[in-house]
Amino acid sequence: MDGSLSAADEESKLPSSGHKRGSWSAFPFITATMAGLTVAAGGWMNNLIVYMIEEFNVKSIDSAQITNVVYGCTTMFPVIGAIIADSYLGSFSVICISSLISFLGIVLLMLTSTLDSLRPPPCDNNGSTLCTNPTKAQYAVLYTALALAIVGVGGTRFTIGTMGADQFDNPKQQSIFWNWFIFILYSSSAISGTAIVYVEDNVGWGWGFGICAVVNILGLAIFVFGSRFYRRVKPRGSPFMGLGQVVVAAIRKRNVLGSGRSEDYYQKPIDGGTKMVGATPSESFKFLNRAVLKTEGDIREDGSIAKLWNLCTIQQVEDLKRLIRIFPLWSTGIFLTTPLAIQTSLTTLQALSVDCHVGPHFKIPAGSMIVFILVSTSISIAVIDRLLYPLWKKLTARTLTPLQRIGVGHVATVLSMVVSALVELKRLKMVNAHHLQNQTNSSIVVPMSVLWLVPQLVIAGIGEAFHFPGNVAFYYQEFPPLLKSTSTALVALLIGIAFYLSTAVVGIVRRVTLWLPDNINYGRMDNVYWVLSLVGVLNFGCYLVCAWLYKYQDVEDLVDDDDDGFRPYE
Repeated sequence: MDGSLSAADEESKLPSSGHKRGSWSAFPFITATMAGLTVAAGGWMNNLIVYMIEEFNVKSIDSAQITNVVYGCTTMFPVIGAIIADSYLGSFSVICISSLISFLGIVLLMLTSTLDSLRPPPCDNNGSTLCTNPTKAQYAVLYTALALAIVGVGGTRFTIGTMGADQFDNPKQQSIFWNWFIFILYSSSAISGTAIVYVEDNVGWGWGFGICAVVNILGLAIFVFGSRFYRRVKPRGSPFMGLGQVVVAAIRKRNVLGSGRSEDYYQKPIDGGTKMVGATPSESFKFLNRAVLKTEGDIREDGSIAKLWNLCTIQQVEDLKRLIRIFPLWSTGIFLTTPLAIQTSLTTLQALSVDCHVGPHFKIPAGSMIVFILVSTSISIAVIDRLLYPLWKKLTARTLTPLQRIGVGHVATVLSMVVSALVELKRLKMVNAHHLQNQTNSSIVVPMSVLWLVPQLVIAGIGEAFHFPGNVAFYYQEFPPLLKSTSTALVALLIGIAFYLSTAVVGIVRRVTLWLPDNINYGRMDNVYWVLSLVGVLNFGCYLVCAWLYKYQDVEDLVDDDDDGFRPYE
């Protein structure tokens, strides 16, 4: 992975300090910051559906839709944060600014929960029909708070991961860091989904959001305190502009005849070295090769490019081709994540309708149901790494590739949707048996334990332990060197698109069918899960075809047999 050494190259340009920067000396500060900001973000996101239903009198399905949009934004904005960090400000500045913005959003959210003028009066216990809707001003304050918090999360979550990986030169150490990153991401989310959600449900929303604000600013303070230990990569300009130049140059030279002679193409070393991408561009997507053809006026006397939008390097062209080859696999990830996004919001609505008591004294908050996914994923990652990987290698004498790992995640996700459909079918039978389908009182509880919802979430978590690290490893490994930082953010982009798509799917289902009314006891949510299962099977078939046709770019870098870390790139 030649691109992984770019951080070291940039570090060598920095002024010498009295101690070594980067490596494991920066690790505790970056991971502590990651933990604090994740706990703060999860504290307000995990219980957002419940907050809008109970405090803002928003209807259940509408709350789920708004939450999906929020989740989509928090996973799409990291791409913008990564581009700004790579091109203009650097990771350190982006993280600091985004953390402050997130803090302001959480504080404003706390005010909506403590000041009566910023939220509508509570509903009458006789039914939701007597609820008062929020005013436009109250909605404006709520959405402003969410927007600030979303921007903050988007600018920190994966930017911290990229900055953490930049602290290491050795790909093996980078692989260990990425698994710690994923573990901390999920374990911190689990803490926020239990402890903070419990405070919000049992002590008060103001206290819960207040804790989030304190943890957020504490994480920022730790990050700034450790600044003297960080290796900072200087912004190198947006690599996406170079890819755009390829398209523009190819279109401008669409009438220029191709050539098989290397001297007709503009040659440039990789990263200032002497190794060439190739004497001529590859034969795939030949139309793009015109961007490298030299024509009159393209090159200055010193050999540099005179017009950047008329002539590109072979590396730029091959980088774009590599992204085009990856795109079909990337697109199947959207339809892998969309069912999970729908399942997350619908499970919260199911939990609100059933008995959440476990024993005589403990009640599981509906907003904490996602914790079962987080815990299942965290445990499964460790089991996969320490048991499954060695066993697989012993039996097959080969390592599990990222694409194989993602494929297992597809299967587990489909199985989770099937289990969800069966559990919802049982819940509806209980509703009909007790004649609850026409009840409008929001306090009516279906006599069914919330633990029935756990298996589908555990299976979803197991699947996520396969496909999420597999996707991170695959894109970080296969993306062009100059796009290594952005590759991890594009995984978040995939998830964000899935959340937006889930919102559209639920909206279509509500318009076309009667499966998802505001009173889910009167609907057929099980049919939604059956459709998601079918979509998952079809998408898995597409994935198998794309994976079979795909050829790894850097096969020699896939495995490090001496790696005694978590080995996410196997």
